[in-house]
Amino acid sequence: MPSLHCENLGLRLNGTTILDGLDAVIPPAGVTALIGPNGAGKSATLRVIDGLIPPTSGRMRIIADGPVRRAFVFQRPALVRASALANVALGLVPLKLPRTEREARSHAALARVGLAHRARDPATRFSGGEQQRLALARAWAVEPDLLLADEPTANLDPAATELVEGLIADMAARGTKVVLVSHNLGQVMRLAADVLVLARGKAVEHGPARAILTSPQRPETRAYLSGELPWTSFAAAS
Repeated sequence: MPSLHCENLGLRLNGTTILDGLDAVIPPAGVTALIGPNGAGKSATLRVIDGLIPPTSGRMRIIADGPVRRAFVFQRPALVRASALANVALGLVPLKLPRTEREARSHAALARVGLAHRARDPATRFSGGEQQRLALARAWAVEPDLLLADEPTANLDPAATELVEGLIADMAARGTKVVLVSHNLGQVMRLAADVLVLARGKAVEHGPARAILTSPQRPETRAYLSGELPWTSFAAAS
């Protein structure tokens, strides 16, 4: 499993500072949750980790024994205008698997998220929650070493949220490193082994999830967990 080294990461977009010297070492096992107020830089950090956005300064290192297979689940699912089955199979194309194996893995992934009966339906006909489950099915089928998930249950009802959390926990148990952005602190407590707290583009506290959520050491963390949100005027996008 990969470990992630954020080394003095800086990111400026359109004249706005998004990340400001972010330093963190994210361990290679389990689920790491990124939490903090809006504008803290959480989503930007995920994108820098994935290589979707190059940092303005500093560097992002992914340390592993070999190539790292990644999957990214966005808050708003990125799907093509095709069937659910085709959307999942599309994620497997870079693996150059035989067609029969791609189909088998795609069907298994849809079954895992409770969408086996919708395999031939166009993804455009799915509800927002169903589309998110479809995006997670595509990630699951790839069997990634690293899963980056940005508010994956933000638009889901409680039943679908429970299903998705089970999927993420299962992937972590099978050896996938998961980095999760979530405002749902109950979800963070249920899933995360460790928590990285961000504020104003910096890492302000990092440690075991239960310790951070129940006995935070930094005033920024205490303010966020209490709902005070003293940084809401900060304009950077999270």
